[in-house]
Amino acid sequence: MKIVRHALASSAALALVITANPALARDRHEDSEAAAELSEHDRLFALFADADERGLELNPLGRLFRGDDRNADRLGDFLTDSSFYASRLNTQLNLAKLELIDRSKLSETDQLAYDVFKYNQESALRGQTDEIRALTEVRPVNHFSGFHTFYPNFASGDAAAQFKTLENYEDNLSRHDDYIEISGRAIERFREGMESGVLETRLTIGNVVKQLDTMLAIPIAESQYMKPVTNFPEDFSEEDKARLTAAYEAKTAEIYAADERMRDFLRDEYLPVARESVGLSDMRGGEKLYAQMIESTTTLPLTADYLHDLGLAEVARIKNDLEEIKAEVGFTGTLTEFFDFVRTDEQFKPESREALTQTYYDIGEEVDAKIGEYFSLVPKTPLEIKPYDESIEQFSAGGSYQSGAPDGSRPGTFYFNAYDLPSRLTTGNVTLYLHEGAPGHHFQISLARENDDLPAFMRFGGNTAYVEGWALYSETLGYEMGFFDDPWNRYGTLQDEQLRAMRLVVDTGLHAKGWSRQQAIDFMLENSGMTETEVVAEVERYIAIPSQALAYKVGALKIQELRKKAEEQLGDDFDIREFHAQVLDTGALPMPVLESKIDRWIASKAI
Repeated sequence: MKIVRHALASSAALALVITANPALARDRHEDSEAAAELSEHDRLFALFADADERGLELNPLGRLFRGDDRNADRLGDFLTDSSFYASRLNTQLNLAKLELIDRSKLSETDQLAYDVFKYNQESALRGQTDEIRALTEVRPVNHFSGFHTFYPNFASGDAAAQFKTLENYEDNLSRHDDYIEISGRAIERFREGMESGVLETRLTIGNVVKQLDTMLAIPIAESQYMKPVTNFPEDFSEEDKARLTAAYEAKTAEIYAADERMRDFLRDEYLPVARESVGLSDMRGGEKLYAQMIESTTTLPLTADYLHDLGLAEVARIKNDLEEIKAEVGFTGTLTEFFDFVRTDEQFKPESREALTQTYYDIGEEVDAKIGEYFSLVPKTPLEIKPYDESIEQFSAGGSYQSGAPDGSRPGTFYFNAYDLPSRLTTGNVTLYLHEGAPGHHFQISLARENDDLPAFMRFGGNTAYVEGWALYSETLGYEMGFFDDPWNRYGTLQDEQLRAMRLVVDTGLHAKGWSRQQAIDFMLENSGMTETEVVAEVERYIAIPSQALAYKVGALKIQELRKKAEEQLGDDFDIREFHAQVLDTGALPMPVLESKIDRWIASKAI
């Protein structure tokens, strides 16, 4: 089949897609007859529904995270040519069909949906060029991104996949086959990169080898893959339990063999030729890739130089605020000595995993008691709090959020890291909860998913600048809630804000300005109170997933800017609960679309 390789910008371009696939001509004829009877709103939402269904056909895993068991026996055709070309053609078709809808005939709300859909599809298409694919797909795994870290928990019964029926258990075995195939294809893609000279870093691949070593050291009987057979539903017969247990043991052994092949290939063949340097600017094609990633991540046309300078200014401002806390608590040494004091003093270290868990439970209760003063919209999905599984915690972030089921039947989960407890400072606990839990990721993601008035792409989609920007903005609400009246909690939140500011400097430093890993580590240790364990994990994260860390501060600053504008223009008519509802009630918007929405809201209130 002929593949259209460029963006489709008009209805004429739709004809190119139809030429590539005659079946679409029939679909278009049928669509045009039906469209004559539909309003522009109906045509728009019919496109959304159709695009969503086509997208899910290409992504069975996405169905499972929505609680939809159709195609639950598949993970998807990741890393195949057919998957790539089908996804790109699907994006082109979405844009071509959107061009046939008259935006001027839509309501203001529908125009918002139109704009988000168009932005998302155009952004996706910019990342689906042959050039970008040749720079990304041949580096399919690193220690922060890869099925080897995602899949064990997903297959354990503790994630989105259900384990209630015999069919659920059989589907999981079939997904194991997909995982094994994906692992083999990843090795093939790595080999293509070895031939083209587009290589992952020695550091990230070395970490992957360590991850796989850790996973393979776990006895099969104790692995996460065997968890489902330790918790059978009561109505399963003894015969089925025995059969499934044997099948899971055999299939888990196959998974271990696939992971061992991956480990051995990376250790023995790939690691010796991997890049010694850590920045994209030192990789063939890396400069162009990084520029594309910055715009995709921030949803704004920003340059690496601008973000680097912005980060330096924010680092200086926050460092001054930390000096003021040092004076407030009566510490007489230098700021560096103050950081060392907090890093090492036993009063700021968790006593145990259990004590750390209870601390987060207590914070959650305090936030719940105050949340109604700031939010009229709250999710019905409950929030669960627990540490990472010990098998993955060493290479995991300080905390993360996993979304719940859209109908609230499965809770959202705030994970925190309990690895190397002496390095986990309690000063940051409140801020981490506000960011990953409530009102951060849990509110934003759950409210979007629970709003079935939104088209699916707005309920379940998103962009990093909005998602992480909202979570960072949520941290700042701790001031109004009174949590940061305590100077040590305020120290913790400033340290976390400093982290996001330093990310602007370090990410751009690593990938656009030739910084070394050690240079990045030294900068972060000098300008914050983070421990070396935390700093190393952060720097190696930025090396593994360039640009992602830029979105936090960029998105938060934009939301803060919009709130300040609303407060200044509305004066006494400003309602924080209403502002938050405006930001949250239409899902994760690109920053330009969010700004236009808030501007319209301000104008409507000012009348």
